[in-house]
Amino acid sequence: MEDQHNLDNIENTLLELVTRREALAFDLGVDDNEQEIKKLQKAMEASDFWSDQERAISVSRRLEGMQKDKQKWLDLKTALADSLDLAKMATAENDTAILKDLADKAAHFNKELDRLEAASLFTGKYDERDALIGINAGTGGVDAQDWAQMLERMYLRFAERQGWKAEIVDRLLGTEAGIKSTLLKISGYRAYGNLKSENGTHRLLRNSPFNADGLRQTSFASVEVIPEIPANDIVIKDEEVRIDVFRSSGPGGQSVNTTDSAVRLVHLPTGITVSAQSERSQHQNKENAYSILRSKLAQLELQKKEEEEKRLKGGVVKAEWGQQIRSYWFYGNRLVKDHRSNQEDTNVDAVMDGEIDDFIAAYLKWQRAEG
Repeated sequence: MEDQHNLDNIENTLLELVTRREALAFDLGVDDNEQEIKKLQKAMEASDFWSDQERAISVSRRLEGMQKDKQKWLDLKTALADSLDLAKMATAENDTAILKDLADKAAHFNKELDRLEAASLFTGKYDERDALIGINAGTGGVDAQDWAQMLERMYLRFAERQGWKAEIVDRLLGTEAGIKSTLLKISGYRAYGNLKSENGTHRLLRNSPFNADGLRQTSFASVEVIPEIPANDIVIKDEEVRIDVFRSSGPGGQSVNTTDSAVRLVHLPTGITVSAQSERSQHQNKENAYSILRSKLAQLELQKKEEEEKRLKGGVVKAEWGQQIRSYWFYGNRLVKDHRSNQEDTNVDAVMDGEIDDFIAAYLKWQRAEG
């Protein structure tokens, strides 16, 4: 009886979703975005548009992203209208099979609205920038190094699903398996705005494949996400940096391990050290390293500001090892749970294959609530 009652209400559910979409579109100024799109299109038509390549790439990427967002709103509007018409027909004919299918679609539409609503929360200064993701294996030995590589794959798959460009800038392989550390550059519209939710310690609980008895093992990996900063935003003086060159390590094509193409920068005032070795050209690796250094310096300033604000509000809570933001259970009732937003997903395989959109949306809402 309860299932039948739910099916009888599919029409009302879809009508509520139509109303919610219209209200969100109004509140979020979706129609206003059309004016911004036209403005960007006009800017791209200027004869000197590509004279400033960095700005041109930023504008064209923003336009592409806004057009995709607009299309998502329009597609959802059409899908909801079609489903509502179908629901009216199915209700009149008492077609239970179609009503059950529409019930599944309604749940999908509701999730899509949650994601579109979350997109309105990208209000940070660098949310539209590219992202740099540093992953470091923590406590857990070989298991932790394997876990770090699994997280690396998860973010690479997420980027692929978004249609973004992803590259490995620096990587240190583990002695037996996995990786000790890696640095990824993810290039795409709102890459940092999406991936900043991943910043923190990730905990894995599983039966270890590296233990002969298959004992349960808890492993940790830290993930640091920072925005890529434009060259003109932060000026680094030559005398503030020590430059070291060395031979690239790890697997690669011809020329790897034969020339001193890898570059390490040490920022003397702060002690921040970065390296890049993915390119065969020392010059290109140097450019990548400077880009990473600018981003880390910007992040350092941002952290200082946030800590000062927290101190004025009543103290700073230090981020210590073991203060995980998310846990992944690979045994028993398999589950991934974010400890900030309380978002959960029992489809662990899908999450590890890069389907982390719901965690991102939940984090953005949690962040807004935290204020």
